[in-house]
Amino acid sequence: MSDDDSGAAAAGPALVAVVGPTATGKSDLGLAIAERLGGEVVNADAMQLYRGLDVGTAKLRPEERRGIAHHLLDVLDVRDAASVAAYQRDARAVVERLRAAGRTPVLVGGSGLYVQAVLDELEFPGTDPDLRAGLQAELERDGAAALHRRLADVDPAAAAEVLPSNGRRIVRALEVVALTGRPFRATLPTTGTPRYGAVLLGVDRDVAELDERVAVRVDRMLGDGLVEETRNLLPHGLAQGRTASRALGYRQVLDALDRDPDAPDLETVRAETVRATRRFVRRQRSWFRRDRRIHWLDGAAPGLVPDALSVLARKLVA
Repeated sequence: MSDDDSGAAAAGPALVAVVGPTATGKSDLGLAIAERLGGEVVNADAMQLYRGLDVGTAKLRPEERRGIAHHLLDVLDVRDAASVAAYQRDARAVVERLRAAGRTPVLVGGSGLYVQAVLDELEFPGTDPDLRAGLQAELERDGAAALHRRLADVDPAAAAEVLPSNGRRIVRALEVVALTGRPFRATLPTTGTPRYGAVLLGVDRDVAELDERVAVRVDRMLGDGLVEETRNLLPHGLAQGRTASRALGYRQVLDALDRDPDAPDLETVRAETVRATRRFVRRQRSWFRRDRRIHWLDGAAPGLVPDALSVLARKLVA
């Protein structure tokens, strides 16, 4: 990168988003960019919003953050349900406060709809507490499969896209259909008018390499105390949390603890977590690849950080 490029990058765009699948190296790149631009990191990983979900979400420890402020980490209790609308409100407030202070917000995460909710002018269907509570009670009484059959009757396209086991998503789809009178898919945003002059950087890796990184990451999570962390969160309501209990790794440990509280089968936990995470990576890749604004980078490249800064410099010059 030339000296001119370095100066352009140092000035910083209105917002940088570092996105892509799990285990590609987004956190480290986001940290490096924030450090170079004098910016601050804004979390866009739905599960890192939760206090206590540390090991399983690969949340950077405070001592790993190089003194750079991180926002929207540890803001929810594990019993709380995450809401993209609430996240949108809170994240935009942080972004706009940083911009007013002359700091570059660096949005980092792999939760696609959360990222888009910040970057684009999107509105989300509201919620009705009584309707939601009734549907949730039906879910607990009758099970996800029964509600999925109802969804298939009222919105076949949504039922085809939502897994029959995903009770939380089925409840939300039925709620939106009841509130709006429109199919659930019709209410989901696909693109919107950009809200900021953002530069989007995507980090990905070769599929086989990333599959291996996922396996290594799961082994590290188990070695770093994922089971103990999950046990410690049980008194705080992790098992009852509609969102946090579905987090990759934690869900698999909870299931193992249900089967045998004293001696959970860690081989099964590992295999199921690796398999579920690899599926999730493919869904993330599919989501982000639809956004033509994203400039993709190879997370395995030795010059990843200089490459990213060069992209930022070129975008600013353009």
